[in-house]
Amino acid sequence: MIRTILRKRRLLAIYIIMVLVLFILPHFSVQGYTIMKNTTSHLGAQNTPNAWIMNLIFFLLGFITIQEAWIYLKQYWVQKFILTIFGLGLVGVAIFKHAPIFQGIPYSLFEDTIHSIFASIVGFSFTLFTVSAAFIETTNKRRIIALLVGVVVTVLSVLMSSLPDFAGIWQRLIFIISFAWLIIFLKRLEGEMIVEKDLKQ
Repeated sequence: MIRTILRKRRLLAIYIIMVLVLFILPHFSVQGYTIMKNTTSHLGAQNTPNAWIMNLIFFLLGFITIQEAWIYLKQYWVQKFILTIFGLGLVGVAIFKHAPIFQGIPYSLFEDTIHSIFASIVGFSFTLFTVSAAFIETTNKRRIIALLVGVVVTVLSVLMSSLPDFAGIWQRLIFIISFAWLIIFLKRLEGEMIVEKDLKQ
């Protein structure tokens, strides 16, 4: 039964693990890392202790999101494409790692640059997806929520640049809010598919 639940709720399962990792892994990362200031990318940075854990989370989030997009957004090709780009961006973030948070540690500037590009793709594609999702939502309340999530994520992204001393908090909020909404959104689509299937039978 547990296996069945995890198979059907893979994104929820990795979301719960992600939230735990975001607040627990910093205690097992490089000395001097702070949840307040340092980002999730810093947890997975090059030559950083236990970075593989954060990068595995990034990869699984991206991979599972792509799978969910192709399962639940079958007829919505625009939304499916955008969410696939979002997932691929997360996979790219996992493969190409951020520079270490402290100077003097060897790292690849090229890899850090590619990481930043993928990170930008993740942010832009998710905001674009929330806007596109509003067009397929069935009620005004859901449309407003989708757009509001996009606005909140955008504001938090701006805060990361304007108030960098709290960048770690802003980014954690982005991940928590984004995937919480995405899980609920996809769950609703799953429900619609079940109803449609029952009606055909």
